Amino acid sequence: MERAKEFLKLSDEESELVSRLAVPPHQVGIDRSFFEDLILKGIRVDRAEPGLVSCTFKVPPRLTDRSGKLSMGAIANLVDELGGAVIQIEGLPMNVSVDMSISFLSSAKVHDELEITSRVLGQRGGYSGTIVLIRNKVTGEAVAEGRHSLFGKHASKL
Repeated sequence: MERAKEFLKLSDEESELVSRLAVPPHQVGIDRSFFEDLILKGIRVDRAEPGLVSCTFKVPPRLTDRSGKLSMGAIANLVDELGGAVIQIEGLPMNVSVDMSISFLSSAKVHDELEITSRVLGQRGGYSGTIVLIRNKVTGEAVAEGRHSLFGKHASKL
């Protein structure tokens, strides 16, 4: 328990920096949140077509852990955001995450360029399954693979 407490503890300086953050409110369903902006800033969509989204992302220092590697939380959020983006239909509300399973296969360091590919595995009714693969663009090594299940019950436009 003490080890967990120590790991999560912020220094006085870190705590002061966090307390000074000014996070403007956003309009739910319209604006992206601070958290989404924090994760997605710098991502470049290279290819988008039905059932596929391919992006490039350079690991920024703000998303690294204390050892300088892309944090597991940032990886989980990238799987969440891009797994949802590949099934998003313009004009309809976002689907909600039901389940995610992520295999952390290797690590990525600050400034590594990553290729992130999201594909639809299948859809049945309001349920969708996607897979997100994160690779180091230079070495081709897989950093993580995530399976993401989502649900959305959208009224017919007919």
